[in-house]
Amino acid sequence: MKNNKSNKYEIDMCNGSIMDKLISFALPLMLSGILQLMFNAVDIVVVGRFSGSQALAAVGSTTALINVFINLFIGISLGTNVLAARFYAAGKAKEMSETVHTSVTFAGISGIVMALVGLFCSKFALELMGTPADVIGQSALYMRIYFMGMPFFMLYNYGAAILRAVGDTRHPLIFLIISGLINAALNMFLVIVFHMGVAGVAIATVISQLISCILVLRCLYLSEGSYQLRFSRLTMKAYYLKQIFQVGIPAGIQSTVINFSNVLLQSSVNSFGSVSMAGYTAANNIFGFLYVAVNSITQTCMSFTSQNYSVGKYKRIDRILLECILLTVGVSLVLGGGSYVFGDQILRLYTNDPEVIQCGVEILSYTTLTYFLCGLMDLFPGPMRGMGHSAVPMLLSIIGTVGTRIVWIFWVFPSHRSLAVLFISYPVSWILSILMQVVCFYFVRKKAYGR
Repeated sequence: MKNNKSNKYEIDMCNGSIMDKLISFALPLMLSGILQLMFNAVDIVVVGRFSGSQALAAVGSTTALINVFINLFIGISLGTNVLAARFYAAGKAKEMSETVHTSVTFAGISGIVMALVGLFCSKFALELMGTPADVIGQSALYMRIYFMGMPFFMLYNYGAAILRAVGDTRHPLIFLIISGLINAALNMFLVIVFHMGVAGVAIATVISQLISCILVLRCLYLSEGSYQLRFSRLTMKAYYLKQIFQVGIPAGIQSTVINFSNVLLQSSVNSFGSVSMAGYTAANNIFGFLYVAVNSITQTCMSFTSQNYSVGKYKRIDRILLECILLTVGVSLVLGGGSYVFGDQILRLYTNDPEVIQCGVEILSYTTLTYFLCGLMDLFPGPMRGMGHSAVPMLLSIIGTVGTRIVWIFWVFPSHRSLAVLFISYPVSWILSILMQVVCFYFVRKKAYGR
């Protein structure tokens, strides 16, 4: 029997209408993702405005590399979400509790590991990327401080994954609004008043991550449901960790490898100099906002699929996917089209340098209007993960996205060196990935439904 609701923010994913519940779940998740991105975006805006384009390039050049390091562990949190959603829908209170405590313990340990990796490996990794000498010192400083906040960042994300598994996407949003406002205020204070530059924005981000971490852990602690957190029960049970890893590790590897292809692309952009680096930094932040918008629908589809799969509501799963496809295309066309039309004005938030703005507009022109393709490519693995199948979608995404970009960067780009040729690789790789993911979904669905 399903758990009694102990939280007025929870959403019943297994009964009633679908579209309104998808929107109620996805919208706070979308806003939460946007706020998390704003931690970095505010850093970029503040240093670009008050510390110059060199500091802007320094912070921006770390983005792809930071994502490579953290996405494996953030991907694993999707495994927590799927497993917790499954146990919660089935009313398995003991299994739900042990999943919560195993996940939180793993989050804390992995966050400490990430902090150590960032502290000791940042400069070496930036050197491998070919980061120019005039910005590498500031880039390494930013990364080292930023990674000190990884334990807080990881605990927040895993705690939020547990809340989302039971249908609560609003509490994580509230916590990020609080920490995001503090982050913005600290950025202005440390950079403008104390002239701390990249160190100031990194310190502000770490403090804001600490606050969001405390708030989400407190919410779990005060809960009276099966997902209540008690620090005395923290554990690492192999049985649950294995199930989390089965879904989460392929998802994390997929994100990590795709971000590695973005690091290769960043290296190609670096070859054009600091103006192109700054333009790509600003444009890449806009891509980030588009991505979290469409990815929130993917995570919604995954959570809804997981709960309905655990209770055998297969027809409802098909309806969930169809309505998520409509949401994905609609949201990405509106936001992508808006980013294209208003790209010049949006880029002026990051910098006043006309050359940097021109570069950013050129990059946006090849990627924003076609962003619905990225949304669809990202969507199809969601329901497959919700049904416990994560490895094959990972392989297909890597082949379609990363394989295409590697071929492009090493064989097409060298003989046609321009930003236009470089960034056409995005829509090409999205189309190839969609074709493979749709075929994969057909077979996974057939196997999972037993027909």
